[in-house]
Parts: sequence; C-alpha cells; structure tokens
Amino acid sequence: MAFLEMASEEAAVTMVNYYTPVTPHLRSQPVFIQYSNHRELKTDNLPNQARAQAALQAVSAVQSGSLALPGAPTNEGTILPGQSPVLRIIIENLFYPVTLEVLHQIFSKFGTVLKIITFTKNNQFQALLQYADPVNAHYAKMALDGQNIYNACCTLRIDFSKLTSLNVKYNNDKSRDFTRLDLPTGDGQPSLEPPMAAAFGAPGIISSPYAGAAGFAPAIGFHQATGLSVPAVPGALGPLTIASSAVTGRMAIPGAGGIPGNSVLLVTNLNPDLITPHGLFILFGVYGDVHRVKIMFNKKENALVQMADASQAQLAMNHLSGQRLYGKVLRATLSKHQAVQLPREGQEDQGLTKDFSNSPLHRFKKPGSKNFQNIFPPSATLHLSNIPPSVTVDDLKNLFTEAGCSVKAFKFFQKDRKMALIQLGSVEEAIQALIELHNHDLGENHHLRVSFSKSTI
Repeated sequence: MAFLEMASEEAAVTMVNYYTPVTPHLRSQPVFIQYSNHRELKTDNLPNQARAQAALQAVSAVQSGSLALPGAPTNEGTILPGQSPVLRIIIENLFYPVTLEVLHQIFSKFGTVLKIITFTKNNQFQALLQYADPVNAHYAKMALDGQNIYNACCTLRIDFSKLTSLNVKYNNDKSRDFTRLDLPTGDGQPSLEPPMAAAFGAPGIISSPYAGAAGFAPAIGFHQATGLSVPAVPGALGPLTIASSAVTGRMAIPGAGGIPGNSVLLVTNLNPDLITPHGLFILFGVYGDVHRVKIMFNKKENALVQMADASQAQLAMNHLSGQRLYGKVLRATLSKHQAVQLPREGQEDQGLTKDFSNSPLHRFKKPGSKNFQNIFPPSATLHLSNIPPSVTVDDLKNLFTEAGCSVKAFKFFQKDRKMALIQLGSVEEAIQALIELHNHDLGENHHLRVSFSKSTI
C-alpha cells in the first residue's frame, strides 16, 4: 500500500474518477485507488521516502522533458554519495531483438550516454551503459526499471553497476563509445579489461547474440509499452515516445528459434475433468504457435505444451501462469523436456497427446503479422473479429451467455462492424470463453476470432 498526495483536491477527485471504472494494472497486478483519511503527507528522509522522492523527481523530469529541476531537492537522501554513473541492464522476456541503438535511443531521454556494451550472460541479453553524470543514471533507473520496450515483452531490469567507468575498445553493434568516433570496428568482439571481465563473471571476450539486428526498432511508442493496461494518460511518459518503424516479424536465430532456452512448458494444477489438448492449444496459442500438447496419462492435472520457440514459451508462461481456469489456478514453468513425444503406434493414449504443428489456427505463422503487436494479458474484455454482417448484437450476446458467461457490456467498432468488444464477468470467464468460442462457425464462411483486449467498454 502507498499514499499519494496530489497538488489539489480537484486533481485527486479527477484521478479517482478516472481509475474507478478502469482498474489500472502495474506489472499485471491490479491497483485499487481510494481516498485516504489523511489531509496531507508528512515526509522525512527514511529510505522509502527517499525513493518516493526520487521517483517523483524522475516523473517531473520526464514530463518537463528536462532533468534540470530548479529548486528540486537532489541531495537529500536521493543520489547516494559515490553512486556509479554505470547501469547494468538485463532484458527479460526477449520476444524481439533489442539493439544497442534502441538502448541508446531510450536511455538518452535521461541524459548524455557516453558508452554502451552489450553481451549475453546466463542466456540473458544484458548491457552496461555509462552516463556522463550519476544523477542521470539515477533518474533513468527510477523511471525505466520494470518497463517494457515493446508491447508486453522485452522488460528492462536495471540496477547500478559496481564499475564506475567502461573501457570500450571497438565501435560496432555490440559496443560503442560515443565520445570516441575514431575507434576501430574490430572483429565484432569487444575486448574487455580483466577487472571488467571479472565484474561480469565472464572470460575476457563477451558478445551479443544479435549481430546485425539494427533493422529492428521498437514496435510502438514507448509510453504505450509501460505495462499499464489503461488508456494512455496525456503526458505520463510523453517525451519517451520513440518514432520508429514497426517490427516486421521475429528474427530467425539458427538453432534456438528465438532466444536460448526451452520451448516446452510444464503446465500444472489443471482441472482434469474439463481440460483438453485442444483447449490448451487454443489458450496458449494466444501467445505463440503451439506445436504439440500432451496431457499426462497418469496425472491428468499436468500437461506439456510445446511452443514454436523459446521466446513464445516465455511469453505464454509470463501471461498465463497464475490465471484461473475451470476453478483452479494454472501454473506454467519451463519443462526439462526438449520436445513432446507422440505416442508410439499401438500405445494407449486416450487422445491425450495431439500434434498441432500444421494447424490452420496458428496466429503467428505469417511474418510481420499484426498479431505480434496485439498480444495482451488475459482480461475480462475480449476482442472479437471476422463477424459477418448478418450477425447482430443479440446473436453474439446469446452465444456467450449460452457458453456460461455473464455479459456486462458489448459494442461494435464504429468504423468496422466486423469487430467488436465484449466485457464478461471475470477474467476466468473470458479465458474459458476464448477457449470455447475462438474459431466458432458464425455462418457465411466466417469463423469468429477471439483474443484478449487491452481496452474496456
């Protein structure tokens, strides 16, 4: 819990009114806002207050587009003495390649970036980034830690490095010294000084997995990718908007099919009476192309789901683990199995193992598909598409009611009546409706397309 004091009572009323019908989510966690009995906050320099003060300064700096805040208390418990100007950045859930140029573009919003080194450690894409001033590093960490670069993926995890300066020997797509344009490109392997190598726990040479990936830029404006599933608040992260071309599809990386890791998920705590391989195929297919599903013969509350690649497996795991399905909280983790084996001929299976690798229902088989940009966490509001002209509001409401859902709201898109939003009683209802009604035959050679929406009605 936290207290937040607005500049005026009117501002507080506006904020509560704005978020009451639309519950905001921070990192997939619903946040509830209500009035406090306190008329004002008494702040001191306790560690939590220092961090809160720094966060407010960072937001103010972003909104003003400048880090120079006249009269802002920058020395009282915010910037620690001797704090490093070097940030260590880990990119989690790497669904799209992140390049050195993209990092420079994002972090330059908070001050002058002097040097960047990118590398891979423990199968994670990481970077070291040096600012001209520790204050810039502090503001960047406060504002960007936990944010997504792209929609629903490529999450920034940021902390301060023990290094106070980076030694860059080559200017290429893995390392860059923006103060030294005369450096050679080298052989593409940035060489590190022994103390720096020790800081990584890595040998003397480290490298990035994405050589030549500079053609990929953030798919959307940065302020839309902050993990807040609410309508954009004007000015919230406005100056962070990055003008860019759309991502043209996933990058093919030989051998890994995405990022190093496993593409098979172990799904546990399922309802054995209601779950089917097809149901898991439809649900996990929202976050990637499912190739095979196996419900365990002797323990039917457990299943294996094989995705097209490791990045899709990570995306599905992040979004679906912890969601309720048929009255039970689903859990998803990476499996120790590298692939789902089909049953041998004559082996009893009861239809629990299915191969979907050639299914026409895969959402992501087309390179550059718009579906890549429309991946959202499970929500009570569903996006419907491919609706034929003859189908009415009542037809669709009845379809969902007959599937056991309580329909709270419905609306067709004004500009395109082939699409609509439907709001159900809960996220669990929406998940079950998606499983049951995605690809439902509406007649006139139209099959209903169902996905989770970021909007509400």
